[in-house]
Amino acid sequence: MSKIVIIGGGHAAAQLATSLRMKKFEGDVTLVSDEPVVPYQRPPLSKMYLSGEISADRLPILREQAYEGAGIKLKLGLRAIKVDRSARTVTLADGSALAYDKLILAVGGHARRLTCPGHDLAGVHYVRTMTDTDSMRGEFNTARSIVIIGGGYIGLEVAAVARKAGKKVTVLEAADRILQRVVAPEVSEFYTALHRAEGVDIHTGQMVTEIEGNDRASAVVTADGSRFEADMVVAGIGLIANTDLAEGAGLETTPAGITVNATCQTSDPDIYAVGDVTWHHNAHYDRWLRLESVQNAVDQAKVAISHIMGEDEPYDALPWFWSDQYGLKLQIAGLSQGYDTLVTRGSPEERSAAFFYLKEGRMLAADCVGRIAEFMNAKKIIAAGVNVDENMLKDDSRPFKEIAAEILGS
Repeated sequence: MSKIVIIGGGHAAAQLATSLRMKKFEGDVTLVSDEPVVPYQRPPLSKMYLSGEISADRLPILREQAYEGAGIKLKLGLRAIKVDRSARTVTLADGSALAYDKLILAVGGHARRLTCPGHDLAGVHYVRTMTDTDSMRGEFNTARSIVIIGGGYIGLEVAAVARKAGKKVTVLEAADRILQRVVAPEVSEFYTALHRAEGVDIHTGQMVTEIEGNDRASAVVTADGSRFEADMVVAGIGLIANTDLAEGAGLETTPAGITVNATCQTSDPDIYAVGDVTWHHNAHYDRWLRLESVQNAVDQAKVAISHIMGEDEPYDALPWFWSDQYGLKLQIAGLSQGYDTLVTRGSPEERSAAFFYLKEGRMLAADCVGRIAEFMNAKKIIAAGVNVDENMLKDDSRPFKEIAAEILGS
């Protein structure tokens, strides 16, 4: 094994390159990205990069010199268009081909696009790449009124940045509440109250049917006939996994992503996939899923490289995520689907609380707002799979580290 090709431009791609050299792989490594820059952080795109608090030179995970120093060849601004599994080659958009012994797909996903009339007007934006944010920043700086379609984390983060910049902000969510797919009603209520207190106009149960405008968007219309004027529109309605390359190569995929096993191998043992694009089994929750998180991207990258280097370390990390809004850090441990009890610790009214999701007495997940100790220790409790006492979790008079130690018997 002498040639490894990595395709991708995010956290997973950077971690793959780092892990290969840390594991003393001495063969040829080539990293291919269809973006013209080295792999970079995506979470700031909807927050500090959009607001201008950080510049483009703060986004790279590793500097170009680091790749050069590690002997990793970069093919930037070139899209991989075909994988020939029998020849073990990857064809790039310029017609060149790269030979591989092992291929790793860290291709992520792309923002789901609107399909309603007016979706292609100027002034309609998405947040997934640096180019996306760069293309909207000029309009963002001059816009007075912004309509955000989608009440998920991306939409709410953009809303927070826009309000901080003094914009009139309207959020339109098709579901009955914001964040409906990922949090309990009580947490939705917390974030609804937070955004409204900061001046955001939130409308739920609003399905967008049209974007009005001549050359550019000027208003958003919903199914009940409501009309919301806007200088610009930002849509945050989900991510679609980039499975085209895998599908073209005949690899096993689902509508959600590229299917991988516990060591991140695809249906071809010489091709791995990691990060946002993977459809994988999670041992903690005993179900198949796709995760959009830096943690998953980094951990799967490490597992794939370990396996390539002859180590058998199946992926078993507990998922965790975060979001920043109005200076409040939300840290999420685990996955809450299927919970039967929600325990609240702290004071949502004072913007400091932890929400614990339980099922049959065991903790599934925790949403922690400004509660680092709860987040760190909840991860341990979830992983241990032990029964917990609801009253202990609620008792905010005791340090949570102390409560966790008692629960874990340590």
